[in-house]
Formats: sequence, structure tokens, C-alpha cells
Amino acid sequence: MPRRRIGFWYRLAACVVKPFLLLFFKRDWRGMHHIPAQGGFITVVNHNSYLDPLSYAHFQYNTGRVPRFLAKESLFRKGPVGAMMRGTGQIPVYRETSDAAGAFRAAVEAVNRGECVAFYPEGTLTRDPGLWPMEGKTGAARVALLTGAPVIPVAQWGAHEAMPPYATSKRLRLFPRKTLTVVAGPPVDLSEYQGVEPNTEVLREMTDKIMDAITALLADVRDEEPPATRHVHHRARTERRDPSTASAEETTE
Repeated sequence: MPRRRIGFWYRLAACVVKPFLLLFFKRDWRGMHHIPAQGGFITVVNHNSYLDPLSYAHFQYNTGRVPRFLAKESLFRKGPVGAMMRGTGQIPVYRETSDAAGAFRAAVEAVNRGECVAFYPEGTLTRDPGLWPMEGKTGAARVALLTGAPVIPVAQWGAHEAMPPYATSKRLRLFPRKTLTVVAGPPVDLSEYQGVEPNTEVLREMTDKIMDAITALLADVRDEEPPATRHVHHRARTERRDPSTASAEETTE
């Protein structure tokens, strides 16, 4: 299956964002050879800063396989951001409506067309005190089970030093220059689940394996031992959600 062309809008976004990232940050990129050259696939990425979607997108753009993110529908409505979201083919999520499952269907269709769909399985910025990945939601596992596509774990670190999560000030801390580390690992081995009915227990087991793979990559980057248990975040319905990681997972559990 042919790979999706990058297209005008993605190239325009790169022209806007890449100079900023190249000027103010150093890069430590590893594992780009794990990004499939052809065919549909899923990436699963940890999240510890509002800035890190840009560092991950920069990393994968340079592989020639651009990701499609799931983002809240309001970002698509108007202005330059909306035009960019629509033009680059991102997937809108309609929360708490009859269209909520549409993002999940769109993700499956995109992967089946040979594209990459990027999931932030935590669903929000990590609340773990040490910024380790939290327990994941099951959307990526469900898409993997329905499509049979490879799931590529991606760990990133360093963006939080420039924009700490949940800091009272959103001011960027650009100096001294920070290093944005992005590491892609080999596909998560989910072969034992092929052809299995996607029930709650199976999806949770798959998701735990996915989160284990991301955590192991991050532990190697940080040269630290992760916690013995994974933080579980119970989101209040009134809590402000992170627009950079709005995802179909919330409609599939």
C-alpha cells in the first residue's frame, strides 16, 4: 500500500514550526528506522508537556511518514489553526455527542488506508509525580486489534524543561537550550491477541503491554528505574482537558 504524501498543508506547518524548534532546541532522535516505510501503523506516545506534540511531530515528519493526530473538534472550526488542522488531515473528536465514535472509526479507516495515526494513550498530560507514563486508555489497542497494524511505541523527554506541565506560568523557558529527546522503539508484540474478541480484559492487557513498552524506552532515556506501579488518573468531568491529546480513547472505554 503506498504511503500518504506529505502534502501542502503539512509542509506549510513544518515551515512555520521547524525554524523555531531548530533555533531554540537541541535534538536527540533515536530509532527512526522503526517507523514503517510503507503501510498503515499506529504510534503511541507519552505526554509530559504541552510542547511535546511539536517535538514528536518534528521527529516523525523527518521520517517522511506524517502522523494524523486526534484533536478536539473546536480546533477545526475557524482561523489559521482550523485551516491547518483541516488541511493536514487531523481527526476531529466530538466529545459527548452522537458523533463521538466517529473519531474512532476515522482512525481505523486511516490506518487501513496506509496512514499513521498517533495516540496519546494517557489521554492528558501525565499526573505521575515523576512524569512517568500513567495507565493508558484502550483506544490504540482497539484500533490495533481491528486493523492488525503495527504499534510503534515512542518515548519523549525534555520538552517539560521548557514548558513544565501544569505550571502556573505558560512562559517558555528557552535558555539555556534544552534537548528534545524522541525515541521510537520496535513494534509492540501483540501477536498473541490476533483474532481475539476485543473484550475489556483483552484490551486492558494489550494496553498494559503498550504502556510497558513506552515506559521501558523512557527509562532508558532517563537512565532511571520507573515506579513499580503505574499512576491511575481519574479525570473529573469538569476538568479542563488538554487539546493536544483529545482522543477517541475516551469514547471507547
